[in-house]
Amino acid sequence: MKYLIVTAILGMLAFAGCNKSPEPASGPVSPAKKMTIALMPKSKGNAYFISCKKGADKAAHELNVELIFDGPTDPDPARQNEIIENWITLGVDAIAVACENKEGISTALRKAKGKGIKVITYDSDAATDSRDFFVNQATAQGIGFSLMDEAARLMGPEGEFAIITASLTAANMNEWQKNIEARRAKNYPRLKMVALRPCDDLKDKAQSEATALMAANPNLKLIMAICSPAVPGAAEAVKQAGKTGKVKVIGLGLPNENKKYLKEGVTESVILWKTEDLGYLTIYAAHSLANGALKAGAKTFKAGTIGDFEIQGDNILLGKPFVFNKDNVDQFDF
Repeated sequence: MKYLIVTAILGMLAFAGCNKSPEPASGPVSPAKKMTIALMPKSKGNAYFISCKKGADKAAHELNVELIFDGPTDPDPARQNEIIENWITLGVDAIAVACENKEGISTALRKAKGKGIKVITYDSDAATDSRDFFVNQATAQGIGFSLMDEAARLMGPEGEFAIITASLTAANMNEWQKNIEARRAKNYPRLKMVALRPCDDLKDKAQSEATALMAANPNLKLIMAICSPAVPGAAEAVKQAGKTGKVKVIGLGLPNENKKYLKEGVTESVILWKTEDLGYLTIYAAHSLANGALKAGAKTFKAGTIGDFEIQGDNILLGKPFVFNKDNVDQFDF
């Protein structure tokens, strides 16, 4: 009798095992697996991207995702590619990258997409077929026109200005320059750009370049710095040269890095956007893309506590540029 009971129990267990529901298929959005999002800056030491990471960290905490933050120490397209290859090997769920070289990074991003990894760019775009969406801090036209309009307001109807950029290959800055020139040619033809110099995203090099620009161009009225380390670098050069007020400084930068120069009247204005919001929006978009909630053709996107954002085509728009000056800079802390 005991033998029959044991045999019956074993038979029931075997039957249950044969009819067990199949395990859910593994994949990047499996609910049993914590989502991993990899975020890459152009350079890790740049205060702009450190500020973006603060917003990204907040979003990752709210969404309960694992955030990997890595990138080159200095702007380096080859190093960006190496890191992406590593992320492909790790099998992350989504990659969000600020691209130093548009064409150079696109091959690696296409490979990631081919492996089923969702790809988003932010700050600076890649080729459109190599990513799913671009989180755009502001349109290139909006940035370029704002910079040129501010320069013209300060310079008057004629004069010479120079631009300091991060690198000559930075895709976003090249687009801004095209729009700066288009605005200048149409609206301010008597203003003349006399030089374009790269600073490799380094404040000290920007200071050296600004010093050289003032020496080579004695009639220079304004320096336009279009990467965040270049603005305080150019301002320090103008201050040390004793040309405060004579050579004006404007650019794209963080309010905290430029506060003292704005207060001293060395820098007239800084144009930017809320960088923490950019990082936050990027992680929310990457998360929604990876779990299937964000799809091609969407017109709006809601990102946590910062609200709804317009989508134009495959661009998720953070908003319009904002002008920081000595009168409003104390209202911001980033």
